[in-house]
Amino acid sequence: MATRQAAKTTFEVGNVIQPIYTGGSVALENGARILASTLGENAVLTELTTGKNLAEIEGDGEPISTLAITPSGSHLIVCSRSLTMRIYALTVSPEFDSIETTLVRTSKPHATPVVVLAVDRTSTLLATGAADGAIKIWDIVGGYVTHTVSGPSVLISALHFFEIAATAADTTIDRRPKKGSRKNDQDDGTNGVDSKFRLAWGTQDGKVRIFDLHKRTATPVYSDAKRKREAHESNVQSIDYSPEQHALLTGSRDKTMTMWLWGENGWQGTPMLRHELVESVGFLNEGKWMYSAGESGLLRIWDSTTHQEITAKQDPKADGEAILSTVYLPEKSLIVCAQADYTLALYQVPKAEDISASAGEFFWEPFRRISGTHDEIYDLVYLLRDQSMMALATNSEDIRIVSVKTDGGEEGGSYFGHDVALLKGHEDLVMSLDVDWSGHWVASGAKDNTARIWRVDSANNSFECYATFTGHLESVGAVSLPKVAPPEDSEAFKNPLDHPPAFLISGSQDRFVQKRLIPRPSQPFKETTSLRRLAHEKDINALDINPSGKLFASASQDKTVKIWDTERLEVQGILKGHKRGVWAVKFAPLHTPAIQGETGGAVSGKGVIVTGSGDKTIKLWNLSDYTCLRTFEGHSHNVLKVVWLHIPTVEEDPSRKNVHFASAGADSLVKIWDANTGETECTLDNHEDRLWTLAVHPKSNTIVSAGSDSKITFWKDTTSETQTAATEAATRLVEQEQELENYIHIGAYRDAIVLALQLNHPGRLLKLFTNVVTSPTPEAGSFTGLRAVDQVLASLSDEQLFLLLLRLRDWNTNARTAPVAQRILSALVRSYPADKFSGLSVKGARGQKSLKEVLNALKVYTERHYKRMEELVDESYLVEYTLREMDALAPSLKAVKEDGEGDVDMIEV
Repeated sequence: MATRQAAKTTFEVGNVIQPIYTGGSVALENGARILASTLGENAVLTELTTGKNLAEIEGDGEPISTLAITPSGSHLIVCSRSLTMRIYALTVSPEFDSIETTLVRTSKPHATPVVVLAVDRTSTLLATGAADGAIKIWDIVGGYVTHTVSGPSVLISALHFFEIAATAADTTIDRRPKKGSRKNDQDDGTNGVDSKFRLAWGTQDGKVRIFDLHKRTATPVYSDAKRKREAHESNVQSIDYSPEQHALLTGSRDKTMTMWLWGENGWQGTPMLRHELVESVGFLNEGKWMYSAGESGLLRIWDSTTHQEITAKQDPKADGEAILSTVYLPEKSLIVCAQADYTLALYQVPKAEDISASAGEFFWEPFRRISGTHDEIYDLVYLLRDQSMMALATNSEDIRIVSVKTDGGEEGGSYFGHDVALLKGHEDLVMSLDVDWSGHWVASGAKDNTARIWRVDSANNSFECYATFTGHLESVGAVSLPKVAPPEDSEAFKNPLDHPPAFLISGSQDRFVQKRLIPRPSQPFKETTSLRRLAHEKDINALDINPSGKLFASASQDKTVKIWDTERLEVQGILKGHKRGVWAVKFAPLHTPAIQGETGGAVSGKGVIVTGSGDKTIKLWNLSDYTCLRTFEGHSHNVLKVVWLHIPTVEEDPSRKNVHFASAGADSLVKIWDANTGETECTLDNHEDRLWTLAVHPKSNTIVSAGSDSKITFWKDTTSETQTAATEAATRLVEQEQELENYIHIGAYRDAIVLALQLNHPGRLLKLFTNVVTSPTPEAGSFTGLRAVDQVLASLSDEQLFLLLLRLRDWNTNARTAPVAQRILSALVRSYPADKFSGLSVKGARGQKSLKEVLNALKVYTERHYKRMEELVDESYLVEYTLREMDALAPSLKAVKEDGEGDVDMIEV
């Protein structure tokens, strides 16, 4: 009886949170659904509401200098530092879950890189501004230049299309005919451009010009017309126009925002805002308000009449929150701000009554944030009892909270991976995270030498720092909280938000471990060091408290792991054996079954711990005598994290032999190991750089990996699905093989050949063809001897035909089976045109090469067989001649005489 093999552990990529923006340009179409952003050399299109990646357009090898999307969302324009401009047509799927991008045109519009783009409201005109000061206006659909503007050789820093108000057009357009003009001449060189269309541009040296697309003339904007003093003293970063006010608004890095009104002496302006570099400006509320954004990180509203700030006075935000650019959609009352830390902040434009009701204390804050990239991710942990959120320690002093709820809706911008909150408090990079049993209390350690406890109450949208612990002299690189769950009928279990963990263990580069008691909410907080010990000779990399909360382990760069009791902080044992620093340590979870050691004998899971080291190995240790049970080898670089996978219950696995853990390394791989055999179950590869951290969902066994490539991969456990599929496939195979035997038995050659090809049984297929070809009663007019087989051969798919050619190649090399192969090959050649064989669709990277090799092998051996037959024919003539001559020399019967002794005497004839 066949024994049932153990199920192979398998994982596949489920969800991926990946970067969409790493600085540069961002753009939105008028529907506020398609977000175009710059990701290094690539352009990414994202669905703003759901966060779904719609398309990613590969670059040309050089970073993108700027990009734009038409208001209608029909085209995407991408310019790179290689001087190329690419225009893509965008086709959105009916479900709005993907976008097909078609490259329409590639050109080199300027001699220097294009640094700024502008598209008019009709999505027909495109303006390009180059680093050398040249400006061109293009017809997007036609691809030709409609206007060329010769400006000064200074970088163009801002472009803006607008249409002047009708009353303003009447006063600004000179209707007097010029000398020599032809009034009735319809071809006036305007290319059909409306006389109201203007293009405003600003330069790096503070100049502002207004270009009339009808007259093809540019009007300067001076802050002092008599002295011809330019509008600004530094980069003009943003321009906007209000048709209601017939006013122009410019913002510059000279720390001014200027509103310009048209008068008898041209554009006249009043500068405002003298305390920050202005990166973006615009009109709101039909020109009654203005907004500004810049280095302070604040989005401010100003009164267009009084020039007074409407928003409340606020202190500047952190440098990383400085606003570099904005995109304003009046139809949606939405402003998207791109920040220096690659975060996209979304603001809703307030209503007039909201500002009036605030009585001068209106604080304008974003209603949503999108992390363009999480940068390098050092650690992550699941939050809450349902593991619906995750805390990320990134290359930042803030801890990011993101949603990882898979069964939630997408209302209000809530989707898998969307940013929920920021935990602000640390003053330097956060290096380590841990969470208690409930998922409501988070511990963090940072390079500011402090450890913090955070209280996460998502139901009330409360994310606050509960306690701060100092005392370490260097970076806190490891923290750990006890995970002992209280009884289910206790108040601590029912209301975990009011019952923080009892203590915190922290480890630092100063080589000390500390135990801190965490006060209850009703107790006054006093920062005292409960216990402090010099633990190691070098940096402490990792800590872990065992499931009972009575022991903890510390892993260090001094190549050792120490086991401590949590009560007195006394060393219970030392694990020695690694040849380099130890980066990771993890106690086996509760109810872990006995694990088989390398030298024999089972060890209780309660006394097992696993470690990962810079020597590329993982070791499993017995805590009874602190000896190494087994060494796991397979990583090609440092092992930086180890975690135990979900331990199956008796109901899930009666044998309870499947005890696995996962490891992540600097080789960018995640490996799943069998703790009993020491073998690698599978290797997971979806990253491009070192992996710093892993987390495991306690219920679904989903593995989360993250590291230096800014990508967070959620690996779905597909072990049961794989086993089910394998069982179904095996059952189906048995059924098909029996079905094949039945077809052969009853002589149903047509069905038998089709099934033999499908099952890839070359021996049975050869037997079938041999029976058909050597049939004593072949059907007349059949290539093979049976018309049903001819029909099968003439109706094969490309894959089946290629597979049959492979078999014919093998049979054709053997003289015994070559006649059958030649007969079937002859039938194929007569059934298909010649180009069918050369154009077969073969899967795989070497598909066409393999096809060529197969056809060549058939040709070579066929020629060899033909040559052998010619030689046999030639030799047959010699045999025929010999036999004929022998017949002529043979004696006649009358010349033979039998003597009395039985001898035969030859008598001369």
